[in-house]
Amino acid sequence: MIAAPRHAVLITGSSRGIGLAAALELAEIGFAIALNGPADDDELREAEATVAATGVPVVRVAGDVGDLSSHDVLLDRVENAIGPLSTLINNAGVSVMDRGDPLDVSEASYDRCQTVNAKAQFFLGQRWARRLLTRPRDDGRFYSLINVSSSNAAAVAEPRAEYCVSKAASAMISKVFAVRLGRENIAVYDIQPGLIETAMTRAVSQTYQRRIDEEGLTLIRRFGQPRDVGRIMATLASGALPYTTGHVISADAGMLVPRF
Repeated sequence: MIAAPRHAVLITGSSRGIGLAAALELAEIGFAIALNGPADDDELREAEATVAATGVPVVRVAGDVGDLSSHDVLLDRVENAIGPLSTLINNAGVSVMDRGDPLDVSEASYDRCQTVNAKAQFFLGQRWARRLLTRPRDDGRFYSLINVSSSNAAAVAEPRAEYCVSKAASAMISKVFAVRLGRENIAVYDIQPGLIETAMTRAVSQTYQRRIDEEGLTLIRRFGQPRDVGRIMATLASGALPYTTGHVISADAGMLVPRF
């Protein structure tokens, strides 16, 4: 009997945080891993070494996903190294240049959020899907596109208005691709992390920890960890939730559950 090809995944924004945690969780279940960061720096090389220690094939591919002209080159490099991808995780994201009044948001900050958080997700997903549809997919692998948006796709954070707008766009991208790719048996998911302890939340962690402890901001009273979201990604990419697509996975400890 010929074994099915190894699952392979590209995770954008995976030199640290949620992306790196996802890589380690997926490596645990046997995925070949492609790591991505904007620069081929020490952080990305260290991430590669960490994942390689698990024993799975791993490659690092530096590149700014906001540069749409680089997407085909990026995918070529990945697939030449670890084989055709069964999963794409669009995890790369940026926050605002400056927190403040929505009336003071700069065009530069707005465009930066849209470019990385939404536009790059749309077009990298498009490029990957086009490749996938040219290939036979009866190899026993589960195929999925996993996009990371945010709780701010639904809940406004006034000091980060442009970020919220870009994440709302990201959430709609997942719905659009779920509709298009469903007939191709390719699952699409939108993961919406809440308060996750990463570099992006470090500046406001004390404020939110107080709200968690004193106000019950989250129903499970702790900050989320990158590994929590990584496990969700691995569960989805493995096909462990069959007969699902187009769903929002709220990794927010119940923060957005309506309450009186």
